[in-house]
Amino acid sequence: MIIVMKNDAPGGEIEQICEEMRDRGLTPEKIIGAHKVVIGLVGDTQELDPDHVQDVSPWIEQVIRVEKPYKRVSREFRHGQVSEVVVATPQGDVTFGQGHNIVVVAGPCSVEDEAMIIATAKQVKAAGASFLRGGAYKPRTSPYAFQGHGESALGLLAAARQASGLGIITEVMDAADLDKVAEVADVVQIGARNMHNFSLLKRVGAQDKPVLLKRGMSATIEEWLMAAEYILAAGNPNVILCERGIRTFDRQYARNTLDLSAVPVLQSLTHLPIMVDPSHGTGWAPYVPAMAKAAIAAGTDALMIEVHPNPSKALSDGPQSLTPDQFMALMQELAVVGNAMERWPQLATVS
Repeated sequence: MIIVMKNDAPGGEIEQICEEMRDRGLTPEKIIGAHKVVIGLVGDTQELDPDHVQDVSPWIEQVIRVEKPYKRVSREFRHGQVSEVVVATPQGDVTFGQGHNIVVVAGPCSVEDEAMIIATAKQVKAAGASFLRGGAYKPRTSPYAFQGHGESALGLLAAARQASGLGIITEVMDAADLDKVAEVADVVQIGARNMHNFSLLKRVGAQDKPVLLKRGMSATIEEWLMAAEYILAAGNPNVILCERGIRTFDRQYARNTLDLSAVPVLQSLTHLPIMVDPSHGTGWAPYVPAMAKAAIAAGTDALMIEVHPNPSKALSDGPQSLTPDQFMALMQELAVVGNAMERWPQLATVS
């Protein structure tokens, strides 16, 4: 349930309403917009009559019951307002969200060695990326495949951050590693295989770093949003949703089916920022540019693109990785689409 306050409602009146809701066993969450304040009520509101709540104060404009199972994540909970996720990086704050420039995240699937990750970081930054992606811990289908270098790779990511000034996005697979990952990562990633790991979702929700939540390989949109609800319910409102392709019946020509329809659907359902990963979504480097441009046209707030200096020798996901030169060329193409959508920084338009 949400309480929409009238324009210019006094702060004291808002606090009094919040206190009364606490007395009723509910948790009020204030959402402050440009013109209105909305109070989200979390808890058992089944027996709460909206008309009775309306009578609590003459400064209440409207009381709305949120019917969706994902409460905090729903667009209704913020009364239609979108949320922004602001991430501090060495170069300054970067904002994910509708109405802001598209944020580009790029880098290899796995951190392989120091020279490779630092060189790649500098190259993707020169092309216009704001974040470096790179896996220290890698969830793989086969137990015999490369699993990442683990904790030592976190040190290499920290070195790349210092050398390039980029923010770092890297995955946490185990709650036991969360503190170590959060020391280095500016955004903590929950991968597709862990989208349903509810104990891990609660742990990342209880810490302060923003969270990138990838869609599970066979997850419905509602399941994905419910996973995000776990994170917000634990106290962390800074969640970015990443569409990275889902498993369908045809896997002969593409690794996954990139569900670009999820972008406008999510925009109608949730206030959270949206990212698209065309690298995992297609599995093949030649398809990445077209789907990246399509994602911008669909309205994504961010892109994640795999880049490796020598894809044929990559320890993981080489076939879907672009070379640095290919990424540079793609960024110039993306600038055309991004500028048409009025969502592209000037830096990326410079050849």
